[in-house]
This record gives sequence, C-alpha cells and structure tokens, in this order.
Amino acid sequence: MFKDLLRETIWSLAGNKVRSGLTILGIVIGIASVITMVAIGQGSQASIQARIQSIGSNLIIVTPGAQRTAGVSAGQGSAQSLKLEDANAIASEVQNVVGVAPEDTHRYQVTAKGNNTNTQITGTVPDYATVRNITMDSGTFLTDYQEQTSAKVAVIGPGVRDDLFGVDVDPTGQTIRIKNIDFQVIGLTMTKGGTGFNNADDAVYVPLSTEQHYLSGDAYVTTISVSAQDSTILPTVQSDLTDLLIQRHGISDPTQADFSTINQADIIATASSITGTFTILLASIAGISLLVGGIGIMNMMLTTVTERTREIGLRKAVGIKKIYINLQFLSEAVVLTFLGGAMGIVLGWLASLAVTKFAGLTTSVSVSTILLAFGVSAGVGIIFGFYPARRAASLSPIEALRYE
Repeated sequence: MFKDLLRETIWSLAGNKVRSGLTILGIVIGIASVITMVAIGQGSQASIQARIQSIGSNLIIVTPGAQRTAGVSAGQGSAQSLKLEDANAIASEVQNVVGVAPEDTHRYQVTAKGNNTNTQITGTVPDYATVRNITMDSGTFLTDYQEQTSAKVAVIGPGVRDDLFGVDVDPTGQTIRIKNIDFQVIGLTMTKGGTGFNNADDAVYVPLSTEQHYLSGDAYVTTISVSAQDSTILPTVQSDLTDLLIQRHGISDPTQADFSTINQADIIATASSITGTFTILLASIAGISLLVGGIGIMNMMLTTVTERTREIGLRKAVGIKKIYINLQFLSEAVVLTFLGGAMGIVLGWLASLAVTKFAGLTTSVSVSTILLAFGVSAGVGIIFGFYPARRAASLSPIEALRYE
C-alpha cells in the first residue's frame, strides 16, 4: 500500500509542476527566513558573550555610584568616590582575589607625526593586563617601576596605531603627544575587536600615577576591576568587597552606598536575555512567511480535491477505504513541505553565510535550528494538509461521481 501511495503522490504532484513548484517555493522562503533570522540572533548572542568574556576572566567591576545631595541623585558613575587606596585594600583584605586593577579613564586628543585622533586614555597598573586579558602584539605592558616613577610611557591599541602611524606599522619606540606632553610608546596590544567608546583597540594605556599627575590632575579612579579565582565564587567575592568598601567609606546604610558593583556573570546573563528576546522576535517575524506558505499548501490541496472529485468517487465506489484516501492527500501535503523544508534549510544556510560575508554580522546555524526547521516543515504539512485530506475522504461516492 505504501509503495502505491508514494507512486500516486509523485504522479499527482508531477501532474501540475508549476502549481506544485509555487507551493514549495512558499515553504522554501518561510523555512529559509526562519533559519536566517535565528542564525543572526544566535550569532549575535555568541558574539556579544565572547566580547564580554574577552574583557576579563571572572570579573567584578566597581564604579562610582549615584551621589545623593539634598535629595538629588546624580547618575551612576558621575560621582568621585573611589581611590587607589580602595583598590589596594581589596587586594590585601578580600579573599580569593587574583588581581585588582584600578583605572582612571578620560578621552583626549592624541597626536603623532602630524596625525591626530581622539581616543580614551586609561591610567592603570600592571595588573590590568591580567585582569582584562590584555595580550601584547609587540613590546611590553606597563611595569611596577614605571607606575612608581610616573614614567611618561604608553601602550597603544591597534586602532590608535592605525590612525597615528599607519596599518601594520610597529609603533614601539615612537613618540605620541597627549595634552602637550610627550609619551614614548613601549608596546602594542593584540586586536580584540569592538565598537564604541569602550573599544579596547581604540585605547592608550599609561601608568595610573602618570595619568593622575600629568593629565587628569585628581586622585580618584573611574573603575576598579577585580578578578576572582573562580566563577563559582563571584557572588561571595562581590559581597566581601562591597562590605569592605562600605566600611572604608563610613556608610551606615548600604542602600546609600556611593559606589556600585556588577559581576561578569550578571552582564552575560543580561546580554543573553536581551539577545534571546531579539532572536525570538526575528524568528516570529520570519514565521509569518512560513504561515503564509502553509496556507498556500492548504489552498492547493483544496483545489486538488475539487479537481479530483470524480476520481475520489470512483475510488470509493470500487471499495477503497476512507483511511487510504485520507493518507493519499495528506502524503501529498507532507511531501510538498518536506521538499520545501529541505531546500529552505540549504537556502537559509547559504543566506546566513552571505550575511556574514557581505553584511559583516556574525551568524550561527546550529543543529537544533535545522532539526526545528524539519519539525516545523513536517508540522505545516500535517496541519494544513489534514483538512483537505479529511474533506476528500468524507465525500459521498454517489455525489462525487455526479460532480461535473
């Protein structure tokens, strides 16, 4: 029976190639759209997570909090409440800490050899390279001696190198000028990638003491980065350093703290939640085209049932069972969706590669997405093919044979 069923299904679909092809095309576009949109969402999520993890390992970031004066609250980070002494206290008194890196970051105009760029200048300490996963392309990072002596040295990112000296030029030993002060370049960091004001490639690192003495002129830091020994103890370390800073700052009510802390796991969880919602939204929009394709299948099958009414009546008159007629039309719908699903998966995969190559967006086609596409295509065939198949199987033989 199943062999005959397959033969008749192929014969029926091949009998009207144009209509079958257009119906399959609707499913192809729907499946390809879903796969492409989900791939963009998943790729974006993976890219964001990788960038967050690249800023450091098991990281806790301490920033100045909302400063309250006479009932007025300033924005987070606008207060000046953290000092180098706070970072030193965290390093010496908080357990399970492998690195502490205070930093004071401001944007300045940097010039060299007639070229200039506006970039972020980060005054920091040698531990910054460990805490923030900074690797060197050439030269060395900052040293304790340079920090202690307020040396006028700088480590630059590849973005700054490209703007000031040109692409692929080794800037080690060159001189850059910040606020009319000459700094010798001692190192070039490896490319990390990124955009915006927190782009690690578009940055200059100088000793913290140098930055505070010659550039900013204050004793405060904008951020303290703390690296814990293990991700499982991040909440414990975060709690301990919070208690320490509350004690050091003489704060009696923790809700009035003049600083705030956030750990890397929280940042990743928040970013994953946002990108997950974004992926669902994209998939839902693409799913509309899949719904339209399913309606096209039902429309085609209803038309086929109408055209083959006399054939159905004849089959039932010679004793063909109702379930066989039901399976015959249902199998046609399922075959259409499976063919469309297979071609849609290939097209979606190719479209994802094209988006990565030409649009510069990271995409990721997972096995689960492919399995979901097959499941959806099968579901569309069964759901939208069920009613036409049932209608064909329920036709009265006598009325069907009378049909003109």
